[in-house]
Amino acid sequence: MSTATDLTLPTFDAFIEGQSVKPASGDYFETVNPYTSKVWARVARCGEAEVNAAVESAQRAFTSSPWATMTASARGALLHKLGDLVAEHAAELAEYEVRDNGKLISEMGAQLAYMPQWWYYFGGLADKIEGAVLPMDKPDTFNFTVHEPLGVVAAITPWNSPIMLLTFKLAPALAAGNTVVIKPSEFTSTSTLRFVELFEQAGFPAGVVNVVTGFGAEAGSALVDHPKVAKIAFTGGSESGAKVYQAAAKGLKQCTLELGGKSPNIVFDDADIDNAIKGVISGIFAATGQTCIAGSRLLVQDGIYDEFVKRLVDFAATARMGDPMNKDTQVDPVTTPPQYEKILRYIDIAKSEGAEVLLGGGPATERPECGESDFFIEPTIFAGVTNSMRIAQEEVFGPVLSIIRFKSDEQAVEIANDIAFGLAAGVWTTSIKRALSISKALRAGTVWVNTYRAISYMSPFGGYKQSGIGRENGVEAIREYLQTKSVWLSTADDVPNPFVMR
Repeated sequence: MSTATDLTLPTFDAFIEGQSVKPASGDYFETVNPYTSKVWARVARCGEAEVNAAVESAQRAFTSSPWATMTASARGALLHKLGDLVAEHAAELAEYEVRDNGKLISEMGAQLAYMPQWWYYFGGLADKIEGAVLPMDKPDTFNFTVHEPLGVVAAITPWNSPIMLLTFKLAPALAAGNTVVIKPSEFTSTSTLRFVELFEQAGFPAGVVNVVTGFGAEAGSALVDHPKVAKIAFTGGSESGAKVYQAAAKGLKQCTLELGGKSPNIVFDDADIDNAIKGVISGIFAATGQTCIAGSRLLVQDGIYDEFVKRLVDFAATARMGDPMNKDTQVDPVTTPPQYEKILRYIDIAKSEGAEVLLGGGPATERPECGESDFFIEPTIFAGVTNSMRIAQEEVFGPVLSIIRFKSDEQAVEIANDIAFGLAAGVWTTSIKRALSISKALRAGTVWVNTYRAISYMSPFGGYKQSGIGRENGVEAIREYLQTKSVWLSTADDVPNPFVMR
């Protein structure tokens, strides 16, 4: 295996003030291709010095660069141009993502091909940020509101879909007029570093977008704690999100947190079984279950339970594992060594709790189609699960499905909501009445009916309960990056009594 001292490896530096910046310490860390299990690049190990430089750069851009006085329409035009560049480079960026996180080229390619729409949408929204003139109860007074950017935003992103989840934050933040410092996961930094090079080509002023790479305890903590950071936009696990929230509270910083999930995918006895099976597979085995919206709890109604489970297991057993760069591959490796070990621990926990293994249940690295990877896990299905088991309550973030039987609509809702999370849910039924009533009863930020894992730049996304705070995507997203100012204008001829509040 190559080491971080192998100078023949591609090297990626931080991106500050519109240019690559080497770490002051001279230290780099390795990034591994999950499919080959080999180091393929070196990435700058940033610390407090690089974070300070990046935040100061972003602050200067916010207060005194051309960005500070740019009209909203001009900002929107830059976002549109960036969208064109993302479309032009989508295939290249997707390959960076696959090399770093091991996800399917078909998945990452589709994501990157879709990403320009975010930039077009928020580019168009940039000059639609409107205040209001308020009717006042006080004579000789004119009052109006304006919405202004917050300042420097820290965007902290995970390893499963780096550019997509960054775009959820970056597009509305920039459309609103903020500047940004990005801290990507140490496991998947290269695609972000390649992506931000496009901002210079699009014509963004230097310092509007910056990237510091490295580890959470070094670069991440320094960024969250920096006094000139006005807002933190974070996607990751709920435990890490809680720590970010606590740290942000010390500086009274605003936060958007998109966190974990343990989403129920509910199949009623009147569902179209063929479509529901495909929806369940999509919900848990697509992206190897490494997604916060994974439908990891399958609730199946009594009347169709036996037939549905048998057909589901038969279908899931046909999933093709292998090289994620092969467009025919359906199941890719787990992205990181710690996550691989975590998934296997949860499989063991489920077995110890008495869950019945219907499919998989362990590593798949001995399969020849898995190549040299050390990180493949078999698609795994457990039956005999009760909602009180850890396998049903805790986020696994892997290709592990727990099946829970239910009888009535009321019981389905009770089980679905009996969880600390509330990010998403799926409902499979041919009854419009049931679809509407169950969707209303579910405590989740997104409910899909007869589909699963659908997203759009137009539709708000975020969680209830421990699944997060705030919303990404849609018109609501840009409001997360604005603050409201109320302006009072007196038209009175004389100033009233100065000792009395007006």
